[in-house]
Amino acid sequence: MRESNGVWRSTTVLGLTLRGQTAMGGDGQVTFDDTIMKHTAQKVRRLSDGRVLAGFAGASADAFTLFERFETKLEDFSGNLARAAVELAKDWRMDKYLRRLEALLAVIDGQHALIISGNGDVIEPDDGIVAIGSGAPYAIAAARALNLHTKMNADQIVRTALEITADICVFTNKDITIEVL
Repeated sequence: MRESNGVWRSTTVLGLTLRGQTAMGGDGQVTFDDTIMKHTAQKVRRLSDGRVLAGFAGASADAFTLFERFETKLEDFSGNLARAAVELAKDWRMDKYLRRLEALLAVIDGQHALIISGNGDVIEPDDGIVAIGSGAPYAIAAARALNLHTKMNADQIVRTALEITADICVFTNKDITIEVL
């Protein structure tokens, strides 16, 4: 019998802006080791009076703490997404309490698409497509292919890419939530 190391796995969150539409979506699955614990988790939300979309991968309680901190940073910097992200990443890396949080954030506002980590990373992908979580590589690949070879809009690409990911990644399901700006 294998001893459990207690690994939580879950999530695929994907966001992009295309032809003036910004969309972010996430699946609903939460997995502990090889057991699906929840099918309908909400991993994407609107922040900053609905002007920013944010999604998380990792521990839920940690993510909610980061959402609150990030929203405060957005307020402090008048909705400037890039500045708020850098300031959160600095705090996250330097603060003894925050440093222990295990999550990633993907944030997008139509001008910037960023991934923020507890290592102090703020990454803005060249193509403006952000993805985090267990299924991120699959979701990015699907979104890039759909972007190049279809006329789909942003929310259609997000939904289709997440559905493709759910067919490949065992830590991703088809209970998809999408928010659109």
